[in-house]
Amino acid sequence: MHTNKLNIIAIPAFGDNYIWLLTAGGSSCAVVDPGDAEPVLEVLENQGLDLAYILLTHHHPDHIGGVGDLLKKYAARVFGPDDRRIPYPQHVCREGDLVSLPDLKAEFRVLEVPAHTRTHIAFHGENALFCGDTLFSIGCGRLFEGSPDDMQRSLDKLAALPATTRVYCGHEYTQANCAFALEVEPENAALRARADEVNRLRAAGRITLPSTLADELAANPFMRTREKSVLEAARKIDPEAMPGGSAMAVIRAWKDRF
Repeated sequence: MHTNKLNIIAIPAFGDNYIWLLTAGGSSCAVVDPGDAEPVLEVLENQGLDLAYILLTHHHPDHIGGVGDLLKKYAARVFGPDDRRIPYPQHVCREGDLVSLPDLKAEFRVLEVPAHTRTHIAFHGENALFCGDTLFSIGCGRLFEGSPDDMQRSLDKLAALPATTRVYCGHEYTQANCAFALEVEPENAALRARADEVNRLRAAGRITLPSTLADELAANPFMRTREKSVLEAARKIDPEAMPGGSAMAVIRAWKDRF
């Protein structure tokens, strides 16, 4: 089941979060990772929308904190990972599950992508990827509950999706991520072009998302840990760094210090 009519817009929250709103021409809608109910309620009321579905990628408060207040007003179905730290009735999603949103004529396949948290999931479908805090544009999430190898496996799983897939992540981190990535790969022309684009967008007060998986594979060092240029940068810090998870460990620690 696919549709070209799905409309996806960003609802800003807190300082740099994005809550993603999905509509398809009717009154029903879905939101992804509503950490704050207030901006969501404002948009729903202004646009006369009925919240039918809530999709959650992980348990962090800035991604689920608004669910309770939204459920007080809307009888939305909640989909999320198997995690007791999410205190709402929900449909538990596991690897390979298909989440159907019939009111939107849309469906998404669930991918388990642990590392940022141990139960983190992503939703892929309709040429879109809602990846929470696992993959950022030109970055990846901190390793709060997983290892560099976990993150490598999770990003490899996302890298295997169609290159045209549009990436809807949870935060506006792209400008800072580009600054770090240029330290890793200063000669990467695709990265320099992306950084210039991001600087123009931010100067104009615009968001930098979605990107595409093709963009990330060309410019995101965390998606490029087997590339010679990234490996060489990692080996300047740890001469024993190897392609994949080993290089991931080095550049993720480097980013944490950046």
